[in-house]
Amino acid sequence: MRQAFHNLEPWKRNLYMLFAAQLLSVAGFSLIFPFLPLYVKKLGVATVGSVEFWSGMVFSAQGLTMGIAAPIWGAVADRIGRKLMVERALFGGAILLALMGLARSAEELTLLRALQGMITGVMAAGSALVAASTPRSKSGWSLGLMQTAAWAGTAVGPLLGGVLADTVGFRTTFQVTAGLLLLSGVSVHLWVTEAQDTLESDKALRLRSLFQSWQNALAAEGMRALYTVKFAVRLAATVMLPIAPLLVAALMPASGRVATVAGIFTAASAAASTFSAMGFGSLGDRIGHRRVLIMGCVLSGFGYLLFLGVTSIWQLIALAIVTGIANGAIIPSIGALLANGSPAGEQGTVYGIDASVNASARVFAPLIGTAVAAAVSLQAGFAVAGVIFLIAAGLAIARLPRLAVPARRDAHSAAD
Repeated sequence: MRQAFHNLEPWKRNLYMLFAAQLLSVAGFSLIFPFLPLYVKKLGVATVGSVEFWSGMVFSAQGLTMGIAAPIWGAVADRIGRKLMVERALFGGAILLALMGLARSAEELTLLRALQGMITGVMAAGSALVAASTPRSKSGWSLGLMQTAAWAGTAVGPLLGGVLADTVGFRTTFQVTAGLLLLSGVSVHLWVTEAQDTLESDKALRLRSLFQSWQNALAAEGMRALYTVKFAVRLAATVMLPIAPLLVAALMPASGRVATVAGIFTAASAAASTFSAMGFGSLGDRIGHRRVLIMGCVLSGFGYLLFLGVTSIWQLIALAIVTGIANGAIIPSIGALLANGSPAGEQGTVYGIDASVNASARVFAPLIGTAVAAAVSLQAGFAVAGVIFLIAAGLAIARLPRLAVPARRDAHSAAD
């Protein structure tokens, strides 16, 4: 079996190793989500501000710094190597997560989370490396596989993290997370290779400034429109995160297992996305990723509007599965469109900007969701997400070029 692995084409070998690394790293990062606010409460505040304030800062700080740093790391990857950026994200994340387990106050934890946003970014770095080395005719399937790893990690991580926190404590769980990231980094270092022809060969491109690289990426056909659609999609997908546990609590007020059911809600959606992502990625390779993206946005839009009529927990979980399946069509399609529209040699820059767009949406979305829930109702927060998804579908129809995904075979795929 080991010989069979080594006999694989280099792009396939990289893909499978990066799939495993992404699965482990996302599961590791997701381990801490269920108890992070509880950890803040346990640490306490050393200066000023409430526990609630610092609980919010712990999440927002990471998104804010990632939004600033991700485009820079992406452009650097195109110059010195994308594999090195994956290793930087994994090893840096391992060190920071281990230090979080040693934090003495909410302020120290927030600082470490801010540094995490600046240093990590595994998904963007891994996607850039996959996009640069994978044949374009296989981009949808390959990036769908990477997204499958991310959703699988998101589904497993919170459930495992809650159990670990209750069993061995918060601090030990951080060390377990650091260990998973370290294992992923070692695997990438040993078994992932980056061909020189995936790096910039033109010295003029290497000397180009970061600003010129960003301008070049944004000037590519349909790229600005695609980033606009991606921002809308991530905004919609993140709007309901802070209110979902509250809706679970409202639907089952007499139960003492709200956290468990909230975890099931998240896991059900992520699992549905996991199983649908690869199928939709392959479908996009055949019929066009723009078409699959529009279909996913429309399905998600109407799916989230149905939350207005939710009256039981089983309806909530059923709709989580439906919208999760639709999400499995959206993210791989956007990833493939980014890969196919990237200027030659600048995949790192393109995915770095993409990570910044994701982080920006995470900063604003919770504020929108909680404001709508407070002013109208919890279900209305989900309905707002549905409206945003439908807006994203309209933007994709109106602004994305129909030929954004070339259905062609290139030099990489000649041996397929």
